[in-house]
This record gives sequence, structure tokens and C-alpha cells, in this order.
Amino acid sequence: MCIPCCICVSTSEVVVVERLGKFDRFIQPGLGIIFCPCEQQSGTVSFRVQQLDVKVETKTKDNVFLTAVVSVQYQVIRENVYQAFYSLTNTAQQITAHVYDVMRSQLPTLELDAVFEAKEDLALAVKNALSETMSSYGYQILQALITDIDPDIKVKVTIFCILFSSFQHRLGLKYKFLFHFQHHIQSTRFRTP
Repeated sequence: MCIPCCICVSTSEVVVVERLGKFDRFIQPGLGIIFCPCEQQSGTVSFRVQQLDVKVETKTKDNVFLTAVVSVQYQVIRENVYQAFYSLTNTAQQITAHVYDVMRSQLPTLELDAVFEAKEDLALAVKNALSETMSSYGYQILQALITDIDPDIKVKVTIFCILFSSFQHRLGLKYKFLFHFQHHIQSTRFRTP
């Protein structure tokens, strides 16, 4: 004997219903009915945009280690809810693996300066690779952004030392110029004709 039970489904979600362990239907937002114990709510699928931040550590062509943060925004395709629910166990893990694959294949071909210049190209490569793969699982990739590129601390210190040395050198030249200029003015001021 099956007993009807009411279920409320939130906006931008659907509930997956299984009957005796087999997929039966989706319940759309609003009030729905499940016949217990023959049917059960197997899960919910959200149509909201989700974001996953992936931290990738790799090495550039000039042997500089860096950490890049890639933010991937994705969402379930409404027409492919069945694939989105039943195809993958862990969507975030799948996306992370693809981001690692693309970034670790592209970054070692670039030098550190070129990495900063190629942020948009790298993000587009990640988005294209993910879009191709994840669409078959019922997900669309809306955006892939490289939000942070952080070189190793030793590289940062080295760059700072180089810039500081250059600054000191320029500052020293200015002081020498000012000293000679001041000396020249004083010597011309006190000359008697």
C-alpha cells in the first residue's frame, strides 16, 4: 500500500524521484506528491550558477614555480537534468581534473612574464576544454577566469631586490646630479668678476 506524501520543491530546483530504485520522474518547483514507500526522493538538482575555485601549482618554462587560481562558473542544462544527476558522482572533482590538465599542459610552455600576458588565452583554453567535456554530462560552462597568479616567494623577493637595486641606482644618480648641480650653482654665485 502506497501513501501519498506532499513535497515542496524550491524555485530553480527539481527533485529526482525513483520508484523501487529505478528513475521515474522529476518533480518541478512547487507542490509535488511522492507515494511512499514505493517512491523516494533520490536527490535534487539545482539550476543555479555554481562556482568552483581550483588552485593549480605548476612550473613555467623558465623554471619558476607559481600558483594559479582558476574560477569556473557552471550550471546544469535544463534539458539534460537526467545526465547531470546520473552521469557524475562528483562534478567538482571532474572539473578540477580538467582544469589541472589544461593548466599543467599550457603553463610549462610559457615564461613567467608571458603567463601574466596570456591570462585570457589560458582562461579561454580552460573554458573550451571544459565545455566540450562537461556538455555530455549535462553541464554548461559559463565562464572560466584566472583570478590569481602567484609566483613562488623566492621569485617575489628576487624581483623586489632587483627593483630596489634599480631604484637605489637611479636615486644615487639623482643625488649625484643634484650635488654637482648645487656645487656648480654655489661656485658660480660666489665668483667675482
